[in-house]
Amino acid sequence: MNFAITGQLVDFWQKKIYTAAITVVNGKIENITPVDDDNAALPYILPGFIDSHVHIESSMLVPRQFARLAVVHGTVGTVSDPHEIANVCGMKGVEYMIENGKTVPFKFFFGAPSCVPATTFETAGATLDTAAVAALLQKDEIYYLSEMMNFPGVLYNDPVVMDKIWAARRAGKPIDGHAPGLRGEQARQYIEAGEPGNVIISTDHECFTRKEALDKLEYGMQIIIREGSAARNFEALIDLLNDYPEEIMFGSDDKHPDSLVAGHINQLCARAVAKGIDVFKVLQAACVNPVLHYHLPVGLLRVGDPADFIVTSDLQQFQVLQTYINGELVAENGTSHIASQPSTLLNNFNCSPKSVADFQMPWTGATSIPVIEALDGQLITNKLMVSPKTQHGYLVSDTDRDILKIAVVNRYTDAVVALAFIKNFGLKTGAIASSVAHDSHNIVAVGVDDESLCQAVNAVIAQQGGISCVSPQRTQVLPLPVAGLMSAEDGYEVARSYTAIDTMAKSLGSILSAPFMTLSFMALLVIPHLKLSDLGLFDGDTFKLLEP
Repeated sequence: MNFAITGQLVDFWQKKIYTAAITVVNGKIENITPVDDDNAALPYILPGFIDSHVHIESSMLVPRQFARLAVVHGTVGTVSDPHEIANVCGMKGVEYMIENGKTVPFKFFFGAPSCVPATTFETAGATLDTAAVAALLQKDEIYYLSEMMNFPGVLYNDPVVMDKIWAARRAGKPIDGHAPGLRGEQARQYIEAGEPGNVIISTDHECFTRKEALDKLEYGMQIIIREGSAARNFEALIDLLNDYPEEIMFGSDDKHPDSLVAGHINQLCARAVAKGIDVFKVLQAACVNPVLHYHLPVGLLRVGDPADFIVTSDLQQFQVLQTYINGELVAENGTSHIASQPSTLLNNFNCSPKSVADFQMPWTGATSIPVIEALDGQLITNKLMVSPKTQHGYLVSDTDRDILKIAVVNRYTDAVVALAFIKNFGLKTGAIASSVAHDSHNIVAVGVDDESLCQAVNAVIAQQGGISCVSPQRTQVLPLPVAGLMSAEDGYEVARSYTAIDTMAKSLGSILSAPFMTLSFMALLVIPHLKLSDLGLFDGDTFKLLEP
């Protein structure tokens, strides 16, 4: 496609804004010509946004549908870790994401999942061993080694972990980190990964505090400021962009479909500018740094670059008027030009419906029990010890203290249901359940009584994956037939369905901003402090299952 466009060019390389005409020939920028015209009414032309760390699967949309929504907000590419579907379907899952992404004019840059399964303390649907990871890293479609979640394995030189790191090094591809809470000497050891003085693991998106991020920056790491549907670290970290513009990127990590309809990286740009951060520093984090760090074939408004750019009405709210990828107009004035078309399905689901008795917990006489404390807007949890509520010899939920029963059901085979208790979900009646349960994606559910828990779980099983909400009056389900993680339906329709079920969960009393997103992380063992896998309660500090 050949065309010319004139606007106020936001020239990152010269740190200037001036009127220019851009000529695009065969999808690339052939000329950028300054124009002697100070017409302030002209729109702005700037590089397209990159989400530097995201799991597409968490949008509940296949890549094609994710792209359809994202381009409206000026996103032209994502650095995407497919380890969610890899934990369910293995190599076939990664290949599914790559091939589905190729069906649209959008730039997906996938990584090789480094931790499938994430730990040995849960049941996943597949394994990617060192040979499989090394084979993926040889593919042109794979740009990096995905987040190394097994940080104890790095600190203690686990041979399997180190072999995967070396496979990435041999392939000449970056290695993403995942080291929540690591500070000081441990942070340095993790970053150097057995090579003192060298930066081997080069990014981290798990910093919760400014001090933690500063420790990692000091040792040469780049920090991805994460703002997703559940984990939100923007406010804690954004001031770092003033002093470390070359070391900061923006990412969403996990973003539900309703949130993606509302906005994407453009929202973070607007919030950063509102805090007084220079617009060129903001664009460096949102557009430039991911391209340079991961060596992405994305244009940055230079002659000879792919014509990947956006047109905005302003540099405050970043209202996107047009999005171009390889010179193709893919979105205009809030409307996506990426068509909604059917996608193939892939799944791994093999468990039978459960009975109410499967969710009963006999009381052993203990005067205190461990309870997971969920924290709104965070992936970390706290470990509490509280006195239990009992009824007829069984442990039961206590809605007065907001201590509810949580269950994890193995979805790959029939097994004993893992049960525990959790605080801060706020339900006063009913239950919610989901087959999106990082990282192994068994079924996770929280409810006020065993009958509701059983009903919510069975609603998910009946659909071979999805999210469900149960009240005494009705059951609502959003089916996710692609690996039990994603829908292949129109992204906007999925977003509307998700909003409806999210609203229902909140009507039952949930006080969380995103109850289903928070629920999905309650089985994520690699984030401290207390989580529940299908094998039992797991202490993230000792990295061990608790004794029954």
